[in-house]
Amino acid sequence: MAVQFKDYYQTLGVARTATPEEIKQAFRKLARIHHPDVAKNKATGEAKFKEINEAYEVLGDPDKRKRYDELGPNWQDTGGQQADGTGPRGGMRGRGPAGGPDFEFDGTGFSDFFESFFGSGRGGAGPRRRGPVAMDEDEETFSHPGNDVEADLLVTLEDAFRGSKRKVTLRRPAQRGGEDRLNTYEVKIPAGVREGQRIRLAGQGGAGFGGAAAGDLYLRVRLARHPDFTVEGADLNYDLDLAPWEAVLGVAVKIPALDGLTTLRVPAGTAAGSRLRLRGLGLLREDKTRGDLYATVHIQVPATVSDEERAEWEKLAKASTFNPRKPA
Repeated sequence: MAVQFKDYYQTLGVARTATPEEIKQAFRKLARIHHPDVAKNKATGEAKFKEINEAYEVLGDPDKRKRYDELGPNWQDTGGQQADGTGPRGGMRGRGPAGGPDFEFDGTGFSDFFESFFGSGRGGAGPRRRGPVAMDEDEETFSHPGNDVEADLLVTLEDAFRGSKRKVTLRRPAQRGGEDRLNTYEVKIPAGVREGQRIRLAGQGGAGFGGAAAGDLYLRVRLARHPDFTVEGADLNYDLDLAPWEAVLGVAVKIPALDGLTTLRVPAGTAAGSRLRLRGLGLLREDKTRGDLYATVHIQVPATVSDEERAEWEKLAKASTFNPRKPA
């Protein structure tokens, strides 16, 4: 199967010279529009959200972005080789035995291009073989268990919190001149699933030989980037923008949470960089209790002001005794 190049800069609508902050802003803007929970067309929105997430997974990571930029759109002219001498593995994660064809996936949330260069198994030797190779007495008939097969599975924070189901398709390569075999699985994503956790489908990996058992299929969870939150264990972090007067006087603001909008009360005199905690509004922990939601305060100032506003600011400057440069 030919691997098609993905132009991640075009996906996010940014220039190749875009700064990390510009890339982050572009991702957030698009993700808020196409997130499956808010998109007008859920199916179209989900597909677009996955594309946006994949692009940000690469361009939002300095190391991945460097590798991607070195790769370039003409990667096939050099056989897909990168500066470090590595290249694509020819398909979705889950290679067959050395020299054999690849397993191909659909429905995992990642393209074959991403899996070839940036998947968690990139550069590996393929699925591991389970158990020893057995040989009968005449040493002519071999048997060995099937290889385990593994792929990354993109899961939104909402699905990780609530649990969900996903259809994943696996195409197995033909054996000994036969035809490829296509199987579709309805995979249960349990509530509380974590980054890196593997979901096991027993006996759904590579076929065994000589009567030996088949390998297993593993789907490794990759939590999708969210337009509002970053994840730290079971805790969620949110950037809260406040106007100067809101930080000084205090304010009650509505902010997003996985359960829907919630009210956060900002106390008077809150400084920039303060972390305000909302208990029990994070992701599920292993013991089924919930982490917390933290809002980090960023104080924003208007880029321009009207004449009337400027007069009020000047009036405040004269009346105030506050000096931010005075030692405490």
